[in-house]
Amino acid sequence: MRINICFHGIGAGEEREPGGANYWISRELFLAVLDELRGRPDVRISFDDGNSSDIDVGLPALLERGMQATFFPLAGRLEEAASLGPDDLRSLRSAGMGVGTHGWAHVPWRNLSPAEQHREFVEAREILAEASGGPIEEAALPLGRYDRASLARLREHGYRTVFTSDRYPTRATTWLQPRYSVTARDTVASVRHMVDHRPGPADLRAFASSSYKRRR
Repeated sequence: MRINICFHGIGAGEEREPGGANYWISRELFLAVLDELRGRPDVRISFDDGNSSDIDVGLPALLERGMQATFFPLAGRLEEAASLGPDDLRSLRSAGMGVGTHGWAHVPWRNLSPAEQHREFVEAREILAEASGGPIEEAALPLGRYDRASLARLREHGYRTVFTSDRYPTRATTWLQPRYSVTARDTVASVRHMVDHRPGPADLRAFASSSYKRRR
C-alpha cells in the first residue's frame, strides 16, 4: 500500500487565507518527520501551495537525506515574493524533484464556470510547464474539494494522477491518490501512526467520504 504525506509550509509563514496557519509546521518538526520517513519506499512526499519554504528548507533537507518529493505550486502566485518562482521550479526539477499543478488561484475546483475551468486546468498547467521547463502531468486538488464533474474534466485533460486531502492508504497505481497532510497539531508520533497504523474505522470513514465526493 502507498501512504502519501503532504506538507504545506515550513517555519513562520504568512497566512494567505483563513486557517492557513494551521498547515504551517516548525522547521524542527519538518526535519524530524523527514527522518522518520526516510527509507520508506511505501511513502510518497508532496508539497502544496508553492511557498518559498519549499525551496529554502524543503529541498535542502530532502537532498541531505537522499529523498524525493513532488511539488504542487500555484500558477497565479509565481510572481509573489513568498512563493516559488520559475527559477525555483527549475531548480526543483534539476534536483530530481517532481513538479505538478495546484491550479491558478487556490480555489475549490467544484462548480467552476467553463472559463474558470480553463484557467485552473489548462492555463495554469501551461504556465507551470513553461516556468519549470518540463511537462505537468499530476494535479493536487486545492482545499481537497472535488466532485464527479471536476474529476471528469481532469481525466479529459489527461492528468496522470490526481491527489486529494482524504486520509487513508491506497494502492500506488490508483489514479486518485489520498494524502495525509501534516499540520501544526502533529508530532513525530502522530506522523508515525499515519504510516504504520493498520487500517481501521477512521480510514473507512475517509474512504466512504471520498466515495461520496466521487459520485456527487
